[in-house]
Amino acid sequence: MIKLTDVFKVYANGTKALKGVTFALEKGEFAFLVGPSGSGKSTIIKLLTGEIAATDGNVIVNGYDMERIKLRKLPYLRRTIGVIFQDFRLIEKKTVFENVAFAMRVVGASNKEIRKRVSYVLELVGLESKVKAKPPELSGGEQQRVAVARALVNNPSLIIADEPTGNLDSKNGKEVMNLLTELNAEGTTVIMVTHSQHDAGYAARIINLFDGEIVAQATL
Repeated sequence: MIKLTDVFKVYANGTKALKGVTFALEKGEFAFLVGPSGSGKSTIIKLLTGEIAATDGNVIVNGYDMERIKLRKLPYLRRTIGVIFQDFRLIEKKTVFENVAFAMRVVGASNKEIRKRVSYVLELVGLESKVKAKPPELSGGEQQRVAVARALVNNPSLIIADEPTGNLDSKNGKEVMNLLTELNAEGTTVIMVTHSQHDAGYAARIINLFDGEIVAQATL
């Protein structure tokens, strides 16, 4: 599913973000990347989504070699991945339904497919009564659940969550974590970045990073 082998990343300004990172994540695992700011967590997420390329080493995601992947293949890779961001990244002028449907439209789904799938995932995250609401009318927890629904709508095999509870209170944060745990129990692979050791208690696997290196790994 995910495999990083001796991965280095040096940015143009000379910052050494990753220094020989190696780990593998199998299908159906739930893993956390834990570490302070600047430890390399966000760089790993960007490598997994194809936003940046490694300076050296090998990155495999869902069978795609990220070093050799052709530009025309990136959309196919990204259909297998759902990404949840800390800052939600919703389109404020669009309704809840339209925000989630957008992720299906960009991959060419039909209107019939969109209506059926969007209604299903909004019910799954408990927002079936908010389909016509716009993001400014929602609480922070509701907005994050829209972001979760958007990540799920294309039925990805892998969910990447970048600090998804960072802007939420404890109650809403727990709801999001419970939802991710349920999805993982159904077979979806989850990799999540967090600063919170409390959140990490949900994971079966914890990967600790510091200064661009893995300093510890634990399977719970």
